[in-house]
Amino acid sequence: MTQNPLTPIPQPPVQGTDPGALDRGTYAQLREPRNAARLELDGVWHQISPRYVVSQIVQNLIFIAVVVVVALVLAFGIEQRWALIPAGVIVVITLATLIILPRQAKAIGYMLRADDIVFRKGILWQRMIAVPYGRMQLVDITQGPLDRAFGVSQLKMVTAAATTGVQIPGLTPEAAEALRDTLIEVAETRRTGL
Repeated sequence: MTQNPLTPIPQPPVQGTDPGALDRGTYAQLREPRNAARLELDGVWHQISPRYVVSQIVQNLIFIAVVVVVALVLAFGIEQRWALIPAGVIVVITLATLIILPRQAKAIGYMLRADDIVFRKGILWQRMIAVPYGRMQLVDITQGPLDRAFGVSQLKMVTAAATTGVQIPGLTPEAAEALRDTLIEVAETRRTGL
């Protein structure tokens, strides 16, 4: 019996990984733009953890506190009052990004397909990247100190082309490890010439 070359071959689950780990502790539904044409893809969207938003809020509040302290020391300690203007601009921009952060986080998603992984982010300016499994050179998991405290990780995929590298923030450690193991195993079976 021969298979149709256009029919995707289903991938078996990776040995020792929990198939439900990708969706445990994540948002329930991917946020879609209101007036956008939907792009139909053959797969299931997985999302990031809501703890990513909390981690980013805490990190940005620490950044704001540092900016305010430096501006106050410059303004009143060294009598350089001009420092209050750029500090105010930085604080306002950072607070504006914090307001839209929850909406942005709900729009981040990834989909494992037969030949590639598709990463999507953005509401207003939407970006969608497909990375073929065979082109992956490195799959890396990173965690900063606050990310560790809130239980989130970032998975980075590197390819030969710098523009197709993808970073998926806000994954739970279990999801990051399961996704890394899946990507490494599938990439080994799909390795193509560079």
